[in-house]
Amino acid sequence: MASANWVNFSKDTDSGIETIHAHFEGHAYDPHWHDSYLVGVTQQGLQQFSCRRQKHQSLPGKVFMLEPGEIHDGDAIQPGGFTYHMLYLDPQWLSRELAARRDTLSCAGDPSFENTLAQDPQLALATSRAFQALHGKELRIVRQTALDGLLGALGGHLTWQPSPSQPSVPWSRVAHQAREYLHAHQHEDIGLDQLAAATGESRFVVSRAFKAEFGLPPHAYLIQLKLTRARDGLAAGGTPATVAADLGFADQSHLGRWFRRAYQLTPAHYRRLCTNLPD
Repeated sequence: MASANWVNFSKDTDSGIETIHAHFEGHAYDPHWHDSYLVGVTQQGLQQFSCRRQKHQSLPGKVFMLEPGEIHDGDAIQPGGFTYHMLYLDPQWLSRELAARRDTLSCAGDPSFENTLAQDPQLALATSRAFQALHGKELRIVRQTALDGLLGALGGHLTWQPSPSQPSVPWSRVAHQAREYLHAHQHEDIGLDQLAAATGESRFVVSRAFKAEFGLPPHAYLIQLKLTRARDGLAAGGTPATVAADLGFADQSHLGRWFRRAYQLTPAHYRRLCTNLPD
């Protein structure tokens, strides 16, 4: 991480929501994805990132919203870099809380963001208040009230997607079969030959179909999947060495290289932030 860059991380034990406050100059992070809904506000500078096959530029006050599994990167393209704060919302928590509101939203499916970027002062304020309450570890009633405000402000930016079904397009079917295999065998050292055998197609077809459907080749997707599970293991108190072994990384340094590239934190630093345990 460049010397000018910094990352502050916290996790709310009640909701499971993670909060991050960060500043980056130059290249911030490589393409990756999360298994959470991301809602954040650019505070300073110009934040550029690619998502949904488009390049976006977020200026101060803009809200950025990403769904689980959406590939995105990050770059600072102006001197002085950019600063932002963000919340990682657990999908089950979000669906449960939205359903509990019993408002005009239809809950027949999964919530989806209409747009990646929004110029919405009310949503920006609600996002910032929720971040400050959680990151600052305010009283429970303060945190819950702030989250209720965030959910209310998000309502106008949500649509509801039907639960995923089996794709009808052959290449899409191959890609989804390969992804299911990766999830089922994520702790193993998986090869393309195994994906080919699982889908009944050639390695070439699997790789090409997978990248067309999900925006990443299978190997990059598997690494991101492993990194997501590594975050879970480290947050639960597992040592970097144990987590690396459990997830099929060659060794602790191998996990560390990929972890730093994706999150700009070492596994040990992330574990310490989550647990307050010594390295």
